[in-house]
Amino acid sequence: METTLTVRRLSAPDNDAVVRLLDAEPLAGAFVADRLEVLGWSRSNRLYGYGRGGELTAVCLSGGNLVPVGCDDAAADAFADMARREGRQCSSIVGAGPAVRRLWRGLRPHWGEARAVRERQPLLMIDRPPAVAPDPFVRRSTRADVPALFPAAVAMYTEEVGVSPLADRAGASAYRDRLEFLVAVGRSYARIDNGRVVFKAEVALQTRHTAQIQGVWVAPHLRGRGLAAPCMAAVIADALHRHAPTVSLYVNDFNAPALRTYRRCGMREAGELATVLF
Repeated sequence: METTLTVRRLSAPDNDAVVRLLDAEPLAGAFVADRLEVLGWSRSNRLYGYGRGGELTAVCLSGGNLVPVGCDDAAADAFADMARREGRQCSSIVGAGPAVRRLWRGLRPHWGEARAVRERQPLLMIDRPPAVAPDPFVRRSTRADVPALFPAAVAMYTEEVGVSPLADRAGASAYRDRLEFLVAVGRSYARIDNGRVVFKAEVALQTRHTAQIQGVWVAPHLRGRGLAAPCMAAVIADALHRHAPTVSLYVNDFNAPALRTYRRCGMREAGELATVLF
């Protein structure tokens, strides 16, 4: 890295420094680590770095999501200036809470109001067998399950994000493609009773450090009946066995039922994220 406190676009020669930085942020940096693994140093993977004293101290992925990792206030301010110059290209800002909130303070006067700001999202993890018995009916999804899974996935996304992923044709196609990919690689889980999805979740991100679960959904008419914790325990147990040495996820701090479920499974708080949605 340059010795001046500037932001620059990173490339393949920076790979070792980036990996070291992401290894130091194994949970909060999971999104960037996963994208780097999947996309490599392609043009679609715009990764910027901030350095101090010749050392890479923070990175920020810029694309469909703006994702800072390892930022102090100075790095967040520098990345906000970079993003302001580029213009908004992302649908969200997501990352460690202090960095996202600092970025958003710098960008809000230029980008205008966000659709939603999730100020605090506890980042939870577990590295041991779950504390409740796994539901034996939760299994890895198959290609034959996709027609039933897709409506459940759309319902989950719409409930969580506030807009449907089917709002435009390109988005709908990309969303289904993503679901089919996760099914194909064994990272989609569901309990399906009589052809109806009653629970689903995916390991949306996978690194050598963690399997990050997203897309957790219980059929509305079955909520509050104690189904979620055993189902989540089944996902956690299998993900620890097949995918990574830890399982992690993040959840809105106002979602008390979900927090109770995850803590009942034995997950503990390991950090805090925040998300700005456009």
